[in-house]
Amino acid sequence: MRVERVGVVGAGTMGAGIAQIAALGGYETLLHDPMPEALETGVERLRAALGKGVERGRWSEEEATAAARRIEGAGSLGDLSECDLVVEAAPEELALKRELFAALAGACGPQAILASNTSSLPVSAIAAEVPHPERVVGMHFFNPPALMKLVEVVATERSGEAALEATTEVGRRMGRTPIRARDSPGFIANRLARPFSLESLRMLEQGVADAPTIDRVVRLGGGFRMGPFELLDLIGLDVNLSVAHSFYAQGGEPARWRPSPIQERMVGEGLLGRKTGRGFYSYEDTPQAASGAPFVPQQYEKRTGAEVAEPTLDPAELAKIDPAAEAILPRLLAQIANEAAFALEEDVGSPADMDTAMRLGFNWPRGPLELTETIGRERAAELLAELRAEHGDAYAPAPSLAAAS
Repeated sequence: MRVERVGVVGAGTMGAGIAQIAALGGYETLLHDPMPEALETGVERLRAALGKGVERGRWSEEEATAAARRIEGAGSLGDLSECDLVVEAAPEELALKRELFAALAGACGPQAILASNTSSLPVSAIAAEVPHPERVVGMHFFNPPALMKLVEVVATERSGEAALEATTEVGRRMGRTPIRARDSPGFIANRLARPFSLESLRMLEQGVADAPTIDRVVRLGGGFRMGPFELLDLIGLDVNLSVAHSFYAQGGEPARWRPSPIQERMVGEGLLGRKTGRGFYSYEDTPQAASGAPFVPQQYEKRTGAEVAEPTLDPAELAKIDPAAEAILPRLLAQIANEAAFALEEDVGSPADMDTAMRLGFNWPRGPLELTETIGRERAAELLAELRAEHGDAYAPAPSLAAAS
């Protein structure tokens, strides 16, 4: 399969961003939205973004001008009939995406690759009734597409290798790093990110430390750019909780994916993070609330010599950060190692792709398998066994990790 023309359905932030990098990659690009005003706004947003990219040195003026010439608005799905690849970037509603895929199958030729940008729905469920299922794949970009270099190419059980290879090549030409993921809950990146928030919430619930302390230890000892509670406030507690419920249901309700009662309570009280002015932190009258910049609690803005560029479990280094650090960081890394072990056993992706996913998709300092090496499989398994005896099956180890103890 050879792709020369790309269609994008949905002219919102994600869709316009995908169309932008497709045009920059040299593809004739058609952007469609069923609402004419949304299409007009999306095209305007896209062209403005090309200009801003020139100002910021991300690409040259010549590249932006050439990309702008390759972009057309498409008033109907029928206008996408000559596209070789169509990426769907509609809202995360299964019924809507199914209806859209059925319409695309009728509008496009049988050889056209149909890709979904879903982040939380099974690709196989979206395309359940599409003829020629071998041409259906997932193509999950991260927000904003122009800045985030990762794209997950998702294979259902019926996706053809030719479609997967062609989609991978499109991702490369778009300037992204493509990884191959199996069609399973959260694919690779969103799944492996689960312990970062869930284990931190469990530590908060169990009284290991308060949210600012956990955030500080994770940033300074773990080398992460943001702590888990800072990130939850940025994403929105309601958005993250919806994802947590989806994972829990799709995965068969494993204890380690059980949504946090603390988060349930806070969402019920309307404490959703930045967008409501309060979450785990208060954002009222702070410049970060408007700018969206990473928030660091005022008492921790001054960094000390304890700050590290790479994760460390050295007791002396952790002690410089906080007395609770030795009770926080090993637990977090053990659960990250555990989820990585489960994912490998279920063959959701290769070890290299798993590490790439978290470094590029979530800006982790190291990938989950690299973090497993930091704590060590044996230490992780022993710690999980201790925590399981005290707190239950949320700490049940993956079989391959249990074998290390």
